[in-house]
Amino acid sequence: MWQSVGLTLLVIVATLVCALLFMLFGWYVVWQLFLSKFKFLRELVGDAGTPQAEAQPSDTKSERTANVPTRNRPKTARQRFATPDGTL
Repeated sequence: MWQSVGLTLLVIVATLVCALLFMLFGWYVVWQLFLSKFKFLRELVGDAGTPQAEAQPSDTKSERTANVPTRNRPKTARQRFATPDGTL
């Protein structure tokens, strides 16, 4: 009687431990391959000192806008306006 109860408890505990280890391993793999790329999730976990966060250059907004080339796209018919002499 006690042997069957003990064996049942051992099987239940071993199953829970295996499931927990499997979930922890899966979380670790997904974190390393995908989730650690997002700054928001790194801040939630408290892992702000990863090399990926340190290696990214921090550009200010004025530096980024200064380097953007302007495009000269032709205007559509609605965007054009007629001048008094008739040229567009």
